[in-house]
Amino acid sequence: MLHLLFLTYTGPEEDAGPFVAAHVAFLERHHRAGTFLLSGQTVPSSQGGVILARGTDRRTVERIAAEDPLVTAGVATYTVTTVDPARVHPVLAGLLGGA
Repeated sequence: MLHLLFLTYTGPEEDAGPFVAAHVAFLERHHRAGTFLLSGQTVPSSQGGVILARGTDRRTVERIAAEDPLVTAGVATYTVTTVDPARVHPVLAGLLGGA
């Protein structure tokens, strides 16, 4: 399974400023673990960001999202969409376990 995590600011983007360093550490930890395959800001960045996660069930990815310092500080929320890939480009197949 893959999970798309959509981060949305609950107020002005500037409110997130004091928590960005901790958020980046959160992202790096989950990238190193192999759970996050991709993360980045939306364009425009004021809308929030997106994470592509794999290798875990939805409940676990929701728990991980709830631990994001932006969420615990109350300046952002996540919406999780789970995807069961039916067709995968060969370049990505290895990363996704041959999905």
